[in-house]
Amino acid sequence: MLRAVNEPVNAPRSQPVDESPDERDAAPRPPQRLRSLVSWQAGKVSTIGARATARHMPLTARADFAVLAALEEFGALSQAELGRRLGLDRNDISGTVTRLDATGSVDRRADPGDRRRNLVTLTDAGAARLQEIQHAADQAQAELLTGLDQAERRALQALLAKLLDAHRPEPA
Repeated sequence: MLRAVNEPVNAPRSQPVDESPDERDAAPRPPQRLRSLVSWQAGKVSTIGARATARHMPLTARADFAVLAALEEFGALSQAELGRRLGLDRNDISGTVTRLDATGSVDRRADPGDRRRNLVTLTDAGAARLQEIQHAADQAQAELLTGLDQAERRALQALLAKLLDAHRPEPA
């Protein structure tokens, strides 16, 4: 449950989707001092989001989504640049690109300007696969954001983007 840092302990809470008021109130709660930490709240929301994502997307689809989305947005990239942009280890990128290449979702060829590098491009089949995975991602996001109306969802996304922009990106 997200609360503003200065929100009183006894302020009304919105109800989680899968709990009745009696079940929610019966569950043991961490101390308010802990619940008031934004970092603790963000960690809890991250766990809820990871579980929702796992219910809607297999693990390989999550990596595929990241790579395909990067190629759609930025065009052809080397495997090394994909890894840097996504904050992923080069071995993980190599395995994902190999799998996507085998299914025809990407095309991997030697860079004509530097034969030591592979350039990866999105294929039509990859664009179609990205749309399929996007549908699953949208379902996971809808589950995560249950309880927020559209304006609240946009506000939350804007605030999270602002926080992320204020911090230097670090590898995963």
